[in-house]
Amino acid sequence: MIELSTLDWVVLGGFFVLLLAVVIMSLRSKEEDTADYFLAGRNATWLVIGASIFASNIGSEHLVGLSGSGAQSGMALAHWELQSWIILLLGWLFVPFYWSSKVYTMPEFLERRFNSASRTFLSVISLVSYVLTKVAVTVYAGGVAFKTILGIESLWGIDFFWISALGLVIITGIYTVLGGMKAIMWTSVLQTPVLIIGSIVILVVGLDQVGGWAEVERINEANLHLMRSASDPEFPWPGIVFGSFIIGFWYWCTDQYIVQRVLSAKGIKEARRGTMFAGYLKLLPVFIFLFPGMIAAALNAKGIISYETADQAFPTLVAELLPSGVKGIVIGGLVAALMSSLASLFNSSATLFTIDFYKKFKPESSEKHLLKVGRLATVVVVILGILWIPVMSLIADVLYEYLQSVQSLIAPGIAAVFLLGLCSKRITPTAGFVGLVSGFILGMIRLVLLPFKDGLVGSSFEWVVTMNWLYFCILLFVVVVALMIVVSIFTKPASNEQIHGLTFSSIDKQTIQEVKAGIDKWDYIHTAGIIGITAFIYFRFW
Repeated sequence: MIELSTLDWVVLGGFFVLLLAVVIMSLRSKEEDTADYFLAGRNATWLVIGASIFASNIGSEHLVGLSGSGAQSGMALAHWELQSWIILLLGWLFVPFYWSSKVYTMPEFLERRFNSASRTFLSVISLVSYVLTKVAVTVYAGGVAFKTILGIESLWGIDFFWISALGLVIITGIYTVLGGMKAIMWTSVLQTPVLIIGSIVILVVGLDQVGGWAEVERINEANLHLMRSASDPEFPWPGIVFGSFIIGFWYWCTDQYIVQRVLSAKGIKEARRGTMFAGYLKLLPVFIFLFPGMIAAALNAKGIISYETADQAFPTLVAELLPSGVKGIVIGGLVAALMSSLASLFNSSATLFTIDFYKKFKPESSEKHLLKVGRLATVVVVILGILWIPVMSLIADVLYEYLQSVQSLIAPGIAAVFLLGLCSKRITPTAGFVGLVSGFILGMIRLVLLPFKDGLVGSSFEWVVTMNWLYFCILLFVVVVALMIVVSIFTKPASNEQIHGLTFSSIDKQTIQEVKAGIDKWDYIHTAGIIGITAFIYFRFW
């Protein structure tokens, strides 16, 4: 068990005092309606939006999972952390559609572009994905981290994994339920720097202990490259290039969890600049999360530290390397990561269920009643996610790989529907719904069969579970696109009035003028800067 110094406790205490102050400030501007609770009154600035996007994305699964993937496979999964350019696509191309339509949710946007059935089904898919990925992964990562860092096996006869994970879930749930989106957005501004500072500390200390970056490169030589052979069993380069884009496009440009941040903006200009700020922040994880995993692998190889599984790499660095007085900062960063991602998840789940299910079937419900329903929906999603945790280890050995492999089954259908729906007026409402349903069902077939992989050897289903997960993601995307095109040929397209402003060719002229009026040279400079840094990283680790 690690003993925290007085300074460690002061740092942690200070963090929670600031967090409490932010929540109290949010409560003073009490939510009167769903726009206040779910979208912070649509009054957020670029600073708050960018910090919230980053804090929502970077959870404890990054500290634990991404570091674990760095320890096991080096730079292979860095592609997902080099997707700042896709966040720029959100700001430049998709924000004008989403924000000007004044929708609360992505399913609501699909209803306007396609039909009511598409809205309902996307809500189902989104809530299922939150259970399978965000809740289960975040709670599991938090439990692993705190059990490893504090070295406590059990308390009161209960595995400390569950005590630490569920304790933070309860604390986060309380401030999310009370404060709504305003509390989440403002606590993200507090949590982001704490998270970054804590991770930088472990990076610097780790490099010092291992003997510098050159030593890390020497020991991890086989895992240094971003691009692997096309025949690589886990990370073939065609699968990485196209598969990571499909998953990234779904996550950054269509997922309620992220897009809800830009929907809370004052206007299109603030939303776009918020995505640029998030784009800069998104370049950090490779250095502050993945690199420490590679450092842990090097230290483990040299016998300086020891861990049992790759997911314990980062917590072990904290437990064994950090000097007294610094652990509080890093543990505070870990707490911040867990709480920010959980809080965003809670609010997004409540928004989807309340706006796209409950309000649709009970439109007469009062605003006060809808807020209660949203809060109850959050509790149910969290419970289901916790129940899924034991199944996770049957799908992938490393947490971050599990996360991406499950997302690779959920993303293709949704990405195809949004991409085709925005690009072409000819894609029909029926095609949109068929694309969502077929993509989800085909993806879930593989997910259900994966735990029984060994028993399917020699059967007609063997290829479904043995095919590389990235290639399967690409195949699924191509199948859904082809199916939507075929269905569109034989079904009736939506009227021009219905899709006005909802496709690239029909976007409203007033919206275009608003976009142009808000652009200046700094928008172009920052966009070029983000793309340039990303290109350099690819060049350096090709």
